[in-house]
Amino acid sequence: MITFNKKYFGLAVLIFLVEIAIALFVHDNFIRPYIGDLLVVVLIYCFIKSFLKLPVLTVALFVLIFSFSIEILQFLNIVEKLGLENSKTAKIVIGTSFNWLDLLAYLTGIGFVLITEKYWVAKKLKARPD
Repeated sequence: MITFNKKYFGLAVLIFLVEIAIALFVHDNFIRPYIGDLLVVVLIYCFIKSFLKLPVLTVALFVLIFSFSIEILQFLNIVEKLGLENSKTAKIVIGTSFNWLDLLAYLTGIGFVLITEKYWVAKKLKARPD
């Protein structure tokens, strides 16, 4: 169950670097909020798969539930309720603004993961000699 998968880890590092670049250099109303959210679920998925050998659907559902939970905490203004409104770290990690479209971005990201994983598995099976 515990393993190290360098391909998933490499993807996680690459996506993390893209997320940093988006955060630092992109200040628009589409890429930063929505593509960033789509990529963050892919990042979390790849990071988990880097260290745990679990089924694709299990990890994908966990990441989706986790992401939705964070968004619900934003809806409930949890940062303010915990008295962390002056904490830049809390604001970055938890976030402060709920948006229904973020949920759609998370779903799209997980959909991308599932489609990509299915394609890779099909490609691997075709490449296997019988």
